[in-house]
Amino acid sequence: MKATRFHGVGKPLTIEDVPEPEVGPTGVLVRISGAGVCHSDLHVIDGEVGTRQKPITLGHENAGIVEVVGSDVTDVAVGDGVAVFGAWGCGNCRFCEQGEENLCQNPIYPGIMVDGGWAEKLYVPHSRNLVKLNGLDPVVAAPLTDAALTPYRAVKKTLPKLAPGRTLAIIGVGGLGHMALQIAKALAPSARLIAIDLSDEKLAMAKELGADVVINANGDVGAEVKAATDGAGADAIIDFVGADATLKSAAASIAVAGKIVVVGIAGGTLPFTFWDIPLEVEVTTSIWGNRQELKEVLELARLGHITPHIERQPLEAINDVVARLHAGEIKGRVVLTP
Repeated sequence: MKATRFHGVGKPLTIEDVPEPEVGPTGVLVRISGAGVCHSDLHVIDGEVGTRQKPITLGHENAGIVEVVGSDVTDVAVGDGVAVFGAWGCGNCRFCEQGEENLCQNPIYPGIMVDGGWAEKLYVPHSRNLVKLNGLDPVVAAPLTDAALTPYRAVKKTLPKLAPGRTLAIIGVGGLGHMALQIAKALAPSARLIAIDLSDEKLAMAKELGADVVINANGDVGAEVKAATDGAGADAIIDFVGADATLKSAAASIAVAGKIVVVGIAGGTLPFTFWDIPLEVEVTTSIWGNRQELKEVLELARLGHITPHIERQPLEAINDVVARLHAGEIKGRVVLTP
């Protein structure tokens, strides 16, 4: 079968023929219909996140059709459309037992620890990591497994702050941020939404998706957020970038007793002393989501409340896609369609 292969930092990805995986008793072989290209993949390609093996097939946002099932598998069948839950936990730790596999301390992430889905087929060792699509297009579903699941969990963390008329600011209107706007509209329809980004094109998309206010990050973000909120600041902020500049903007924009949720992993530092941020501001991180949350995300999509902005590309275009993602030229999500 064809697969993209990552051989190391500074080397282009290649398209190679690799053996089709053997299917164990609890495993499932999925023919990939769509595989999202995520900014997190760049951290692997750039060497900021190490992989367990090289060469390796990247890709952790995957959906497709079940092709082969193991002898012990009863929850999915050949021909089922499925989304692949990518936060494969160990299954034994207290977080996995609580259904929070995304917090597992011994995870096996596809595309980092084992081969991922930028290929014609993906082997999923345990069928528990599949969610049936029930008619949802797998190409649409693929990016929802991260680009919607991650912001869904982050938005849920802000809901206690988002009474009617309160304000949520979203920093970074990329693959995750454009989904966060839609999710916030669905979960907190009476809240005001502020979108912040360096790209006027992405801010225009944010406006189309329902943002009440858009702010170009080249200016004084804190001052503009305060001006848009009668001087109070945003009641909640989700930073999908996580760089020094965006975290500084978050600290300057948050209201008293507000909440900052950091999702982006750009390596920035939040300026913090007792007086650096307003009184009683909560700061937390948010990573991916759990399987139940993925089911809820897919239901939002089935109901038409959220729709990812998708650009379809073949596997052979992967190096061009990566270059464009590095340059910030992609709106929404590229989905590879083998």
